[in-house]
Amino acid sequence: MTDAKLTLPKTNSSPWPNRPFHRQYLMRQANNLFDFFEAPSMNPKGGFFELDDDGNPLDADNATRQIHVTTRMVHCAVLGSLIGRPGSDEIVDHGMRYIWDRHRDPRRGGYVWSLDDAGVTNGAKQAYGHAFVLLAASSASLVGHPLAKEMLADVTEVINTRFWEEKSGSVRDEYNHDWSQLLPYRGQNANMHMTEALMAAFEATGNRDYLTKAERIAELIILKHAVPLGHRVAEHFDENWVLDRNYEGNEMFRPSGTTPGHWLEWARLLYQLWVLGEKRLSWMTGAARALFHQSIELGWDSVHGGFFYTLDWDNKPIMREKLWWPVSEAIGAAAYISAFDNEDYFQAWYRKLWDYAENHVIDHQRGGWLSELKEDLTPTSRLFVGKPDIYHALQACLIPLYPTTGSLTKGIIEADHTAKHLV
Repeated sequence: MTDAKLTLPKTNSSPWPNRPFHRQYLMRQANNLFDFFEAPSMNPKGGFFELDDDGNPLDADNATRQIHVTTRMVHCAVLGSLIGRPGSDEIVDHGMRYIWDRHRDPRRGGYVWSLDDAGVTNGAKQAYGHAFVLLAASSASLVGHPLAKEMLADVTEVINTRFWEEKSGSVRDEYNHDWSQLLPYRGQNANMHMTEALMAAFEATGNRDYLTKAERIAELIILKHAVPLGHRVAEHFDENWVLDRNYEGNEMFRPSGTTPGHWLEWARLLYQLWVLGEKRLSWMTGAARALFHQSIELGWDSVHGGFFYTLDWDNKPIMREKLWWPVSEAIGAAAYISAFDNEDYFQAWYRKLWDYAENHVIDHQRGGWLSELKEDLTPTSRLFVGKPDIYHALQACLIPLYPTTGSLTKGIIEADHTAKHLV
């Protein structure tokens, strides 16, 4: 029997997310992540430190703050606030003020990629970063942060006027600091995270334009491109959205080939988008299940376990490292799909993925999750130094605990509302 044909024992088939002990396990793992990341990440000069493997700040004397780190920490602190973790609101405020006062460019508009204590270190205006600003502002609005409404309006205007491309139904990727040059590159990663953020903004505001944009991006990236490619998500395109199979870019953010972890991320986002769209677009669920299957069939290492980071177009591994975030996204996808699909396959893989995370990825000695493993699952740091952020692993822990009625924040709020009515 191969990994791809795992089935649950017929005598013990209750889904793990329904079991009290497993639910306690998930919340305990989430709390461990909060303990590892929240207080140690707080930079007294503003923003957040990135942490080494022991949980100590990297470059503590003059740390660079990248926008995706700042914004993701805000989003995760909102999750903490919503589930009732003390201290989270202060972290939300700390991050929101740094985004507004430092990442935001008040003269030219938009939000810069990175800063240190002296000022801007990379002034690029990237759709990827602006997607996470939209996510942070949308999430912070749910806990009533005073900057959330203004930031949400500001970043929405920037996205609509600078990044959104109506003809293609997608966002452009990157400008330089003063908006004077738009790079010809188009990528799915920025559009994927914009889809996530647009859904969060729709939930926060009720403005259907956000949802419509998210649906159009999904149609372009998945229905138009991934489905004809055998449910493999293409990453890199030119300005006319012609696939560039030979693209070679940044190994971390724009690696060559395809990235199975993104297929898994899209699998969950498609189900989420289908639910928010009142289950109108039926193609999304079939595509999501196929993306999950393909990520297992092509991306999972059947010898050692874990997902290869990237594959070439012949489905052979390019970068054989196993990172923490694909398994996190796989867990979230398996949990979300299982809420609507009773096929044993997704439940079986949910269990196998947690077995893998527990035995190889979670750092039980020091805290947090190991960011990178070699092919044989021994720790390495070729791509990442330390433990980059809380975002992926935390959502893997929390998604299985809450209703699949939209995003995780929406699920938490609805579960809390239901609990109040049951008291």
